[in-house]
This record gives sequence, structure tokens and C-alpha cells, in this order.
Amino acid sequence: MSTGFPDGPGPEVPPGYRVAGHRITGPIGAGGWGVVYAAVRRRDGAPAAVKVLPAARLAPGQFRQALELARREAEFSTRLAHPRLIRTYATAVLHDPGRPGLDGAVVLVMERAERSLADLLAADRAVPPAEAARLLAEVCEGLAHMHGHGWVHGDLKPANVLLMADGSVRLADFGLTAELDGTHAYVPPLGSLDHVPPEWWSERSGVRGVALRPSADVWAFGVLAHQVFAAGTHPFPGAAARARALAAQSYARGRERLRLDERVPGEWRALIADCLAADRAARPADATALAARLPAPVPPARRERRGVPAVAAAAVAALACAAAVAVAVFPGPSDGSGPAGSPPGVPAVSPSGAVPGALPGALPADADVPAALREPITRAARRCPEPEVTPVLLAAMLKAESGFDPQAARPETGEYGIAMWTPAVFNAWAQDGDLDGRKDYMSPPDAIISMGSYVCWLAQQFKRRGLTDDLPGLLAAGYRTSDKTVAEARGVPERVRPHVARVEQYLAEYGR
Repeated sequence: MSTGFPDGPGPEVPPGYRVAGHRITGPIGAGGWGVVYAAVRRRDGAPAAVKVLPAARLAPGQFRQALELARREAEFSTRLAHPRLIRTYATAVLHDPGRPGLDGAVVLVMERAERSLADLLAADRAVPPAEAARLLAEVCEGLAHMHGHGWVHGDLKPANVLLMADGSVRLADFGLTAELDGTHAYVPPLGSLDHVPPEWWSERSGVRGVALRPSADVWAFGVLAHQVFAAGTHPFPGAAARARALAAQSYARGRERLRLDERVPGEWRALIADCLAADRAARPADATALAARLPAPVPPARRERRGVPAVAAAAVAALACAAAVAVAVFPGPSDGSGPAGSPPGVPAVSPSGAVPGALPGALPADADVPAALREPITRAARRCPEPEVTPVLLAAMLKAESGFDPQAARPETGEYGIAMWTPAVFNAWAQDGDLDGRKDYMSPPDAIISMGSYVCWLAQQFKRRGLTDDLPGLLAAGYRTSDKTVAEARGVPERVRPHVARVEQYLAEYGR
């Protein structure tokens, strides 16, 4: 949940620490709220999760907000128990003057899941669409129970969809869940920016908070369903949540049309598009109406398990069809945002992909591209819907930039690593290519995946400006300078012609 609380890991709770009849065994993860720990119930060893909200790091107003969100979560769990909703067992405020970091912290003791949908989407592995459809049907089941009893979730997103040991779904994080008062519920002006509907931004926040309707959850379900079928790809492009939110607003104003991932199954496309209708009145009214429109499940005999045990197959069900999308494209900056320029204000491309199998422009087996780099190069190309951005092009650019040297450096221009990123510019486009939780321009996978996103954005900018002749050369020039510099020259600027010639030489060697 995006609460606006200070970032950071929060207080450290040592193993063995006792909280509300439970014993902490170790950390699970950290987020905007604080830290979640694994725990066991002292009387019988039953597993639980303990969420710790650190009072010491919060201003008085934020602490009151944390208490209110915890109260909401506990109240909701008590009043609306359901097999698709995570249970909150207890809430408490710690009193431990000997541990200033923990004294006064708010804790919630909850049912423990194996992992979240966000964890699975980050793994970038594909599963059969039938399993993804099962997972989404269970999400809808929990949401329909909430709507049917007059509640709005308010923060539906992959991190708040949990998977149990048997692969079944639980909705979680009910801090923004609110009961309908007539047609609306009222929540604090919080939430996850890239999962709230466009109208959220125009709703005025009054004394009672921001007004939300069940249609807000329906919008979030459409975003989440797209992410499930597209291996985490958001339906609106952008490298950060705010950029994706701006893209959704641009779509809602009619400036761009909605384009769905080409790997979203045909029977789901219309439903997801309706969930993402700019006009909330055009969406399914609530999750009950949404459930009535879910595509019929594939009979069990036809489900593709591929030799994976039932529990394991269910556990990866959220990762439908990795790397395949044709996303909506939105205008981006023209501010000198190449590797040696200034960072773009709103990155306008998100990871996307192509059909499985050999890509056009696939790397030949005898090319001199190091074996360790072939997978990230191919993955970076698969994430871009522009056909000119191929593994061969990215490999040729990398060879011209650094000779495939991960330790390459030009201190005089401040460029480093295999993709010769300027650190400040890398931060604007950074992606975690090796999934180690960090984004490092000296990490080849991080640098290459981020390079692919930037080059993809360049291709989109040049096409909008009618610059399509010898696009690979323009992309190499734009990466070395900026989209604005190439646009002003209406071609390859003179000063980078030798560099572009090297890229074109390697392109010819690898085969276009």
C-alpha cells in the first residue's frame, strides 16, 4: 500500500520476540507500511504473519493514520470473513521502552501466505493461461463477496493478492477498505497510483476522504488481469507508478487509445477493455457483474500442467504468457535524454514482448556475443513492441558502446558499464534485469534491460516524427546523443556518424 510513510526497512524485530501470543521467527519482506515477519502461534505452532508499523519513524499525524488503517483492517476481517480474504487474528500496540525502535509500534497478526502475486510476476516465468484464469476467477470471487456485502477494497494490486501453500488466492491489505454509504465509500487520499481509476484524480478529498465506488475495484481488476496475462506488464506504459498513472489519465481524456497485450487470450480481451473503460458507467457495475462475465474455465482434463505438481503449478499460476504485449504508446519528453543527456521527465515505455520462439533479428549462434549476455539481450528485445528493436540491433549497439565489457568506463563523459550509462540517466530508466532487488548500471542484465526500454522509447519517438528511414542507425545515434538531437538533425548527426557506422558494421556481421 502506498501510505506516504517514510521509506526504509523499519524496526528490526529479533527472532523469538513475542507479539500478541505469537513468536517471531524471521523477516518476510518490507514495504511502505513497515516490515512483515513470519511468526508461529505459541500455543500450537500454527504459522502467522506479523506486520509491524513503526511509530518511531512516523509523525504524530502519520501514527494516527497508521492506527486508523490497522483498525480498518481488523474491523473488516472480523465483519466479512471469507475463504478468499486473508484473516487478521489480532492487532496491538507494542509497549517496550527497552527497544525504542519497537516501542509504540502498531502490529497486525494475520494469516500467513506463501507469497504474493507481485512476487510471482517478478519471476518472469510463463504458465498456461488456464491457470491464470483460475487465479483471476478466485480474485473476482473475493472481490464479489466484498461488493455484495457493501464494501470496496480500494487498493487491489498484485502485492495485495496472496497465494497460500495450496495455490489458492487470498485478497489482503484492507487498510483502505471501506463500507459503502449509499453509492460511495470514503477512504483516505492514499492508494497505489497506477491501480486507481482516472476519476480518482478528480475526486475532491473532503472531511471524510476520497469517494470511491465498486467501479474503482473493477478498474483495478482490469489492470491486474492484464498484468497476469502479460507477465507483469502494466496496460499503461511508464517506468514508474506516477508515469503509468499519467498515461492512464491521458487515455481517459481520449488522447490515446487502449492497446492490450497481444498475448491476452481473446476471450479475456473485451472484458479487460470494459474494466478499463474511461467512463466508470461503462464498466461492469461491481465484481458480481464482473463474475457473471468471466470466460468459462477450461475443463481440468485440458489444463496444461507440464509435469509440475499441483501445488507448484498453482503457485506459479499468476505468471501467464511472459513477454508478449502491444501496449498503448504515449508522448514522452524531448529533453536530451540519451545516455549522456539529462533524464526524461516521464519515461513512456513499459516492458513488453513478442510471440514466443525465434524473434526476427535473433542472434546467430556463431555471433561473438558472450553467452551470458544472450538471454538479457533477447529478453530486452522481446519487451519492445517495435519490430526494429531486435536482439541483433541491441547486440550491435552494445558492441559499439563497450565491446561487451561490463567494466567499460569513460570517466571524462561520466559513462560506465556495458551499456555506457550515465548514472543519473540510468536512474530514470532503471530496471532490475537480474531480479536481485537492486538496479545497478554496472550489472549487465540491469543495464541491458534498461537500454532496451530506452531504445524502444526512441523508436516510438522517431516514428511519431516521421523519422523512419534507416531507423536502426537513428536509434544508435539517439542512444549516443538524444531523441531531440536526432530530430533536429532530421537524421544521424555528423558528430556521431563514425559511431553509427560501427553499429551498422556489427549489424551486417550479425545479420539484420
